[in-house]
Amino acid sequence: MPPTLFDTHCHLDAAEFAACRDSVVNAALAAGVGDMLVPAVSTASWPATLAMRSRYGCRVTLGLHPVYLAQHRPEHLEQLADALDRERPDAVGEIGLDFYLPELDPAAQEALLLAQLKLARARQLPVVLHLRRAQDRVLKYLRQVSPPGGIAHAFNGSRQQADTLIALGFKLGFGGAMSYSGSQRIRQLAATLPLSALVLETDAPDIRPAWCPPEQPNQPDNLPRFARILAELRGESVEDILTATSANARQALGLDGQAPRLRAA
Repeated sequence: MPPTLFDTHCHLDAAEFAACRDSVVNAALAAGVGDMLVPAVSTASWPATLAMRSRYGCRVTLGLHPVYLAQHRPEHLEQLADALDRERPDAVGEIGLDFYLPELDPAAQEALLLAQLKLARARQLPVVLHLRRAQDRVLKYLRQVSPPGGIAHAFNGSRQQADTLIALGFKLGFGGAMSYSGSQRIRQLAATLPLSALVLETDAPDIRPAWCPPEQPNQPDNLPRFARILAELRGESVEDILTATSANARQALGLDGQAPRLRAA
């Protein structure tokens, strides 16, 4: 069977993979990963993100991540608009709000998010959301702007917030956090939310699973184990999880009918 799993959030362009990127992709393909979405975080990262598309066939997003707020400049929004038209990424992202880090100014984050949501709506591009401890505030802007859906990365909110995101056309990303027995809320959501709303992700090299040593980065070849965990939590077959989550990812990104395209270098 050809690789079919879809890793909807993998920072393959990260420095942690600089010396081993080809082998990381080959391991992912061998594990059954057939598609991968690589999200950008700043203007400085866009060339590396786009290089992942050229070299490995990855799907890509372009955007301005809230955690890198200090790097963003007003002119970067104009550059993003131009890049969206020129490079035609699969989504706008990674964008959103992060109210976990106290040094990030909330008002500046919100202005940046609002502007990027408007760019996505104007081009009818889905968005990839970062919403750490900011779910309700992000929902406010989603209701205001109404972009064409997308993926809520590493979802860790309430059931009510999950249901609202789903109603707004979003899929919810689950990954390594499910592997920790202490992550009860995440595991409960993964077990009970509609399967039609779920996608799988690694967030590699981040969000290491429970079995990953601290010095070892998370890698996309962990995705099949995440699928098995999700299947166990839901009492469903792994095959059904693989089929549904991959189809959900393609739907969220407007890729229905497209074949997996991750390839070795």
